[in-house]
Amino acid sequence: MKALSEQQYQLLVDKLQDHLEALLENTDLDLDIDNSGGILTVHFVNGSQIIISRQPALKQVWLAAKSGGYHLDYDDKGQQWLLVSTNETLEQLLTRVIKEQTGQLIVI
Repeated sequence: MKALSEQQYQLLVDKLQDHLEALLENTDLDLDIDNSGGILTVHFVNGSQIIISRQPALKQVWLAAKSGGYHLDYDDKGQQWLLVSTNETLEQLLTRVIKEQTGQLIVI
C-alpha cells in the first residue's frame, strides 16, 4: 500500500463517507445518520450505533461497533479500504457489524 498525500486521503474519506451515507439511507433499516466533523455515526432503533471516523495522522479509517474497533488502510491496488487483519473490505465489515447489531442482513 503506497502512502497517500494528505489531500488524497481527505478526498478519499470525504467520498467514502458520502457514499456510505447514501447507501445506508437507501436500505430498509430503521436508522438515523449524522455525518459531520469527519465522523459518520449510524444510530439504530435498538440504541446501538456504528461510528466511522477519519484518522488523518495514520491515514486510516476507523470503524467502531459493538464488537470492537477496526482500523482500515487504503489499498491503492484494489482502490478500497481494507481491514488487513481479515482482508475484509470496509463494505464487507460494515455488512457484518450491521447484522451483528441489528440482526438484519443488508449488503453494502
